[in-house]
Amino acid sequence: MFYSFRFLFLSIITCFYVLGPSCSQLQYPCKPPYDKYQFCDTSLPIKTRAKSLISLLTLDEKIQQLSDNATQISRLGIPAYEWWSESLHGIATNGPGISFNGTIQSATGFPQVILTAAAFNRTLWREIAKAVAVEARAMYNLGQAGLTFFAPNINIFRDPRWGRGQETPGEDPMVTSAYAIEYVTGFQGQNQRGSKHPYRERRFLNDDDQRSGSLMLSACCKHYTAYDLEKWGGHTRYDFDAKVTKQDMEDTYQPPFKSCIVQGRASCLMCSYNRVNGIPACADRDLLHKARNDWGFKGYITSDCDAVATIFENNNFTKTKEEAVAVALKAGTDINCGTYMLRHMKSAIDQGKVLEEDIDRALFNLFSVLLQLGLFDGNPARRQFGNLGSQNVCSSEHKTLALEAAMQGIVLLKNNQKFLPWNKNDISSVAIIGPMANTMNIGGDYTGFSCNPESILQGLKNYVEDTFYAAGCQDVPCNSTAGIPEALSIAKEAEYVIVVTGLDLSQETEDLDRYSLLLPGHQMALIRAVASVSKKPVVLVLTGGGPVDVSFAEGDQQIASIIWIGYPGETGGKALSQILFGEYNPGGRLPMTWYPESFTSIPMTDMSMRADPSRGYPGRTYRFYTGERVYGFGHGLSYTNFNYKILSAPARLSLSGQVKGKSRRYIRQGGGNGLDYVLVDDVAYCDSLRFHVQISIINHGDIDGSQVVLLFSQVPKSFTGAPERQTVGFDRVHALAYRSVETSILVDPCEHLSIVNEQGSKILPLGDHTLMVEDLKHTLSIEA
Repeated sequence: MFYSFRFLFLSIITCFYVLGPSCSQLQYPCKPPYDKYQFCDTSLPIKTRAKSLISLLTLDEKIQQLSDNATQISRLGIPAYEWWSESLHGIATNGPGISFNGTIQSATGFPQVILTAAAFNRTLWREIAKAVAVEARAMYNLGQAGLTFFAPNINIFRDPRWGRGQETPGEDPMVTSAYAIEYVTGFQGQNQRGSKHPYRERRFLNDDDQRSGSLMLSACCKHYTAYDLEKWGGHTRYDFDAKVTKQDMEDTYQPPFKSCIVQGRASCLMCSYNRVNGIPACADRDLLHKARNDWGFKGYITSDCDAVATIFENNNFTKTKEEAVAVALKAGTDINCGTYMLRHMKSAIDQGKVLEEDIDRALFNLFSVLLQLGLFDGNPARRQFGNLGSQNVCSSEHKTLALEAAMQGIVLLKNNQKFLPWNKNDISSVAIIGPMANTMNIGGDYTGFSCNPESILQGLKNYVEDTFYAAGCQDVPCNSTAGIPEALSIAKEAEYVIVVTGLDLSQETEDLDRYSLLLPGHQMALIRAVASVSKKPVVLVLTGGGPVDVSFAEGDQQIASIIWIGYPGETGGKALSQILFGEYNPGGRLPMTWYPESFTSIPMTDMSMRADPSRGYPGRTYRFYTGERVYGFGHGLSYTNFNYKILSAPARLSLSGQVKGKSRRYIRQGGGNGLDYVLVDDVAYCDSLRFHVQISIINHGDIDGSQVVLLFSQVPKSFTGAPERQTVGFDRVHALAYRSVETSILVDPCEHLSIVNEQGSKILPLGDHTLMVEDLKHTLSIEA
């Protein structure tokens, strides 16, 4: 796309939307004399107003609304609108709906999602979404953003080489689902009970509660579905066919999207570029209708940008361009991010491939969301969020939250003999070495212009005056060893040494997957060389979203500590320093498995989750992977020691009187051992089976610290394709030194103790289930 033109166009037309100090003679929908139209009447239901607006449009005007850059309708007083803005972990420049060329020239840069996910803190996730929403709405008020944002990314981090895995909450469907719910409800302003948005009264978007102004902003769950490959082995995301079994689809790929819609009540769903079992996602009627009919989706469906074009241009799924736009529209894609529908819809109608009523259906979904956002309610300065402005962006509160998020997410992977934390008063000098030590580009992809970005080197200098720096490598690819001698020189002189290496966007990003899990270029040689000459063991700091094989460092006694900081955002330098010097006790846990380099022999195109020993396939993610690990899902250390005790959990659960249907019991087929199960759909009252697991966490050390509590389950014995274990619930708690704290995790047996069979049906195995937290196990028997 011609971004420079689109940003210029956006800067010209944004004043049509918002009454604010940065614009004069502003135009916006429903401004007198156009406020007499029925679609401007806020007393009427959303449905009535949307239908009224559609009825006033000509066919050509309707077609012009089917692009992210929707054309103005001058005769009705409706300005142009840009649907595409980005807010993955702060306001980003990727979408043409955002401009930092105005009153607001920066926004808070929160950590990349994969690092925030490592905090395993629902409250933190929701608060970040709220903060980003406040800044987004403030930018909208000043004509620098839209109201519809294409986030969050809730695809499963299935393969460690995926360039966009950094954007996701990790590899676990349950954790990803939880993140989706918190992000969407926080961002859209639909707060859950007990949590009040600082700039609005608590509201809920129920099925019959689509009111004007009921949405603060619109969030979009992407990319639906089974999308996790950019460019690998001759395949690209534009033409890749993800071949997924019913079992994998239902228990891995789909749950986050279902949760995003059912519990999160997202107002947008984005269909992906790839094919799913032969059908392009944006042309798959069954796939898109599942969201609307089975999950009750009420919003609009957008294609990924130019994904309608790829139906014909890349996948050759249709014979003509007209057939491509027709099949997408009829399948349920309401709007094309791009111009393909604009250019080919009229001829598709002329050829009889599309009816005007097909377009009306799409427009109803689109206008319904805009009406819920209050776009047609008149003067925006007089609306609920009209007081938000530049004073609400880059606020001290938001920057403090960004720092807290980075500190909570950072993971201590190794800490031999309690080498960390350091006492800054006892350190005479520090050498910091590495290509990622002196850059402020540590936010990952989908970032904007941060408020006060700081490098790791700058953060460290605030603690140790005599801090020396050498890059060691010219850049992250590290294709030359020319800088190593300088690095060795300062390493020999300094009392302590930190090496900062890993990944950046030259190695992993949109349209770029990796082929190796090793550190790029000569980074490993740099680390080893520095460790061999330093006076004391070194601290290795790793950047990047994807896992790297650092087995060499894990086993090297000259590397005392390893810290993963992901992409920590603008506060990364300060966050790392506070952890190094013990001002913050690390408590993050890895949200994805770190595989050895040998895993790269597995084709990235193999979508199978489950291990298959007959073909030497080890499976994927902690739930199914049977091979060696560098670090496992949930790994993370602390400066203190924690112990656990299960205080209460039921030993027996009876389904007596709960099972409905003709077949009250199903004998498991294909496993050969006759274990029983019931279909979850045949359990009459799942809610009545819920119970709490009460857990005590004891801090046995002399340092206060937070701890992530992960509760897992295993099904009885061996069901074909059952996970090795699966997450039941999680919580993050804080325990004072030598004190204990308790937490309670709600378990829904139908949801958390069930598995999916080969037919894609959710089943609840009968017999002895095992609940696990750290090294503790508790047996729960489920009986029919």
